[in-house]
Amino acid sequence: MTAVHTTTFRQDWDSWYAEHQRVLGDPHGFLAITSLNWLDENPQRFDDAPGEWSTGPEGVVVDLAPGEELVVGGNTVTGRHSFGVIPERGSLYPEAGDAVIEVAKRGGHDIIRPRHPENPLRVAFEGTPAYDPDPRWVATGRYTAFDEPRPTTVGAAVEGLQHVYDAPGELRFTLDGNEYTLTAFNGYRPGTLSVLFTDATSGVTTYAANRSLQVDAPDEDGTVTIDFNRAANLPCAYTDLATCPLPPAENRLPIAIEAGEKIPTERG
Repeated sequence: MTAVHTTTFRQDWDSWYAEHQRVLGDPHGFLAITSLNWLDENPQRFDDAPGEWSTGPEGVVVDLAPGEELVVGGNTVTGRHSFGVIPERGSLYPEAGDAVIEVAKRGGHDIIRPRHPENPLRVAFEGTPAYDPDPRWVATGRYTAFDEPRPTTVGAAVEGLQHVYDAPGELRFTLDGNEYTLTAFNGYRPGTLSVLFTDATSGVTTYAANRSLQVDAPDEDGTVTIDFNRAANLPCAYTDLATCPLPPAENRLPIAIEAGEKIPTERG
């Protein structure tokens, strides 16, 4: 790379890193979660959320006692309120004072996760250690779509929980003269891809369970840029109150990807 390209490369990475840390430290982000609660047909009350919560065929319901309220979609609700059936990996965020009470479905189970800005984990957060960005960890690869998306079952950070994702295709790329393949899932934005992986640094300098990598939409011929400098931790790297998916078995790379985010200080 020329000096100009190297400077731009560093600036782009710095911008990506700063935004990722901002999202992590958001007042209602994952570091603000104070509990993970699994709902069933029996109404339950939790110390960090108003109301009694339950779920059944008609979805999640909360019964608010006199003096308790939530703000749902800008409207104040009291008494009994039904959130309906929440889709897998869906989340709702009713407000309770300065907190939000995430109502979600993960692995087929309805949960609530209160998020309080004053949670010590969030308040103490000062950023995630990371490798210095290095162009050697940027690979040009090729995306090959499967004939049909492949339902892929993976484990989760929570023991006994499973996630099922439709894998649209796979990525092939070369590093240090060796070819590797990764199963890809759909990314956050239409057309983009998301990869969950581990490598030889996992459990040594990087978080043991997983890291994730977002890949921009492939070119018309399937060409993709895979930048491991942007390998990011999932929320389970910071808190046991997350239900993050684990990588599929084929995404366990045998090489040391010394790039991207390292083990969070909170886990050190």
